[in-house]
Amino acid sequence: MASIFTKIINNEIPAYRIAENEHYIAILDAFPLVKGHVLVIPKKEVDKIFDLDKETYLGLMEFAYEIAPAIEKAVSCKRIGVSVIGLEVPHVHVHLVPLNTMDDINFTNPKIQISGEEMQEIADKIKSYLG
Repeated sequence: MASIFTKIINNEIPAYRIAENEHYIAILDAFPLVKGHVLVIPKKEVDKIFDLDKETYLGLMEFAYEIAPAIEKAVSCKRIGVSVIGLEVPHVHVHLVPLNTMDDINFTNPKIQISGEEMQEIADKIKSYLG
């Protein structure tokens, strides 16, 4: 059965898309820790990050590297934190989380609620800073 991310990639489920190429996609997290929380996902559906082939792994990190500066410019933060947990969805994904405090990347915190309109504004602002 396809993961929720594969369904997003296949346009079966809507998402706030930040960037996409042939192999990877970046979307706003639907259940963010903070404003601007982005997920970077390989289109190849693999459960665990270290089960990716080396080329896909390195490409995923390179894609995240391109997205992070745009998030940092678009969202008021001190830096972008990176996390790979992968317990909630069996499809590799990298969390890029704007940080002002260490607690901003605490996944046990309640998720924040953001309106669809504001999510679109955040997505558009991040996209405006992509090269």
